[in-house]
Amino acid sequence: MGDGEGKKHPSARRTEGISRRQFAVRAALASAAAAYLPTNVLAVDQKNLDPPQQPPSGTPKLSPEAQAEADARYQAILTRHGSKLSDAQKGDIRRLTGELQKALETLRKAELENGDAPALYLKPLVEREKNPVVPQAVPSKKK
Repeated sequence: MGDGEGKKHPSARRTEGISRRQFAVRAALASAAAAYLPTNVLAVDQKNLDPPQQPPSGTPKLSPEAQAEADARYQAILTRHGSKLSDAQKGDIRRLTGELQKALETLRKAELENGDAPALYLKPLVEREKNPVVPQAVPSKKK
């Protein structure tokens, strides 16, 4: 073998793909370009989203923050599954997100510390079969 044949220099890079330096430069350019884009370019198309509606009657009254969270959850569900849902199902989902939010607010009010034990412990409903204790016969001493 000749001098250095078959061996590659450690600094030799693959010419396929992208180097870390090129990636960093492109990422910086992309983030700088995004900063100069008008805000309406990256905005969500509001025509496809349902306008915020008044919660259906019978749902609990929520604070503005909780209502915003429930509306966001409702919109997320519609974004993912909206084309498959009927109007009645959409109404049910809106009602259920309101009820869920009320339960979440109640749950979040509970103050817990790191050392608090759980409120419930697992207690199996069915007892395992226990091996019966069979007393061993003690040999009696004969006189």
